[in-house]
Amino acid sequence: MNITQQVDGEQAMLWNGSAGRAWVESQAVLDQMFKPFEDLLAEAVNVRSVLRVLDVGCGTGSTMLTVARLLGAKGRCIGIDISAPMLAAAQAQAEREGAPASFICADAQIHAFEPASFDTIISRFGVMFFDDSVRAFANLRCAAKSGAELRFIAWRSAEENPFMTTAERAAAPLLPNMPTRAPNAPGQFAFADQHRVHRILEESGWADIDIQPIDVACTFPEQELIRYLSQLGPLGRVLHQADEPTRTEVIETVRAAFDPYVDGAEVRFNAACWMVVARAP
Repeated sequence: MNITQQVDGEQAMLWNGSAGRAWVESQAVLDQMFKPFEDLLAEAVNVRSVLRVLDVGCGTGSTMLTVARLLGAKGRCIGIDISAPMLAAAQAQAEREGAPASFICADAQIHAFEPASFDTIISRFGVMFFDDSVRAFANLRCAAKSGAELRFIAWRSAEENPFMTTAERAAAPLLPNMPTRAPNAPGQFAFADQHRVHRILEESGWADIDIQPIDVACTFPEQELIRYLSQLGPLGRVLHQADEPTRTEVIETVRAAFDPYVDGAEVRFNAACWMVVARAP
C-alpha cells in the first residue's frame, strides 16, 4: 500500500521540484556512484531475523530494493521520502521487479508510523535534511521495535569531500546567486560533526551509538560528468537561470575543475562519510 501525505517546507519544495527531477533523470549514474554504500547497508541487514525494514529518505529506491531482494517474500521493505517524483521512480521499479516494497510520501520527522513496527531502519544519505533532527530520530525510535537497529550513512565535512563542492566552488565567481551552505543546516553536510550526531541520537532516545568514519572509492562514467555537474547540487539549482553565454562559460569552467578526478573513461573520487549505528533500547 502506498500512503501519500502532505509535505511542506523548504526541503519538500526542493525535492518535489528541480532537485527531485534531476535525481530521477540521473538515477542510473547516481545508483552506480553510490552502489558501494548500498552494498554496505544491505550486507549489514540480518536477513534471518529481520522482517520489516524502513528506508528513510529512500529516494529512487535502489537501496531498499536491494534489501527487498535479500529478504524475499518473508520480508517487507517500506521507503519513506518527501519527494513524490523520486518515489514514483522507486515504485515503478518495484512494480517491474514484483518486489515486496511499499512507499510513503511524507516527512519522517512527523509521520505517524505504526509504533514498534520495524526490525531495522536504514538510510543512505537520507537523514541530513530534517528541520529538527532530534524530533525526527525520536519519531523513528518510536517506530522501531525494542532492540531494533538503526544504521545510516551520512557525509562527513565538505573539507573532507572536495569532489562534492568542486562545481559550486568553480562556478561561484561566474554566478553571484550561487547558494552557500550554512554549517549544521539541513543538507548534505548537516551531519559533518560527529559529536553533534551522537548528541542528536542520544537526545532522541537511541542507545549503543557507534559512529565510525568510512572512506569509499566511487566511480561513474566520464561521459556522464557534464550532466552530473550541470544538473545536480547547488549549481544545478541555479544554472538554468543563467543566459546561454554564461551557462556555456560556467560549464566549461566547471568541467575543467573536475580534471583531477578524471581517469580515462571514468570519474573517480573518495567519499568521506560516517557509518552510524544505534539501537532502540
